[in-house]
Amino acid sequence: MATKATPTQLFVPLKEVRDGFAILRDGSLRAILMVSSINFALKSQDEQTAILSQFQAFLNTIDFSIQIYIQSRRLDITPYLELLASKEKDQDNDLMRVQLREYVEFIRTFVKEVDIMAKSFFVVVPYSPPALNIKKDVNALLSGRRVGGQTHAIEFEESRSQLEQRIAVVEQGLSRIGARSIPLGNDEIVELFYHLFNPSEDGRQAPTR
Repeated sequence: MATKATPTQLFVPLKEVRDGFAILRDGSLRAILMVSSINFALKSQDEQTAILSQFQAFLNTIDFSIQIYIQSRRLDITPYLELLASKEKDQDNDLMRVQLREYVEFIRTFVKEVDIMAKSFFVVVPYSPPALNIKKDVNALLSGRRVGGQTHAIEFEESRSQLEQRIAVVEQGLSRIGARSIPLGNDEIVELFYHLFNPSEDGRQAPTR
């Protein structure tokens, strides 16, 4: 007897993206910060020691878990090559035009033989609402009662307020070690999750629908 196929979406924990937050199926929220890198190897011994001490102090300060995610993606330099090619006609010197054309061809050949990778660094900050709220919603669903939209809106605002406080703590801790951070917006979060679950689609933008 053939069994009914299970939709793949059921295995994806993400429910929706709203107001710059990823909302999971269990009701918890995730904020994702893109973080700049630090060239640790070029720092002096004293600077390295100071960075490690500040990072240790940061980890000891937070009373919640965080996730550090590093994404490596093939760098698409097609727009850069197209920009260089468009500049060829603007060159008054024939030698400069030839050199520019040869440079473009060299870069195009080089990237075909060697994968040029770009690394992005993210810190995921979670927040889960109190178990009492989750239990209340589950009981309401099991009993057939509708959970009011206004109640959900209030709970979302409360969860967002708590998560924003955590974000501020993480941003402050990262700034002390010299790392800049910025929260991802809706489009950036969708793009990140799309490539996370579709690694073979590297280089393509996430569908809008």
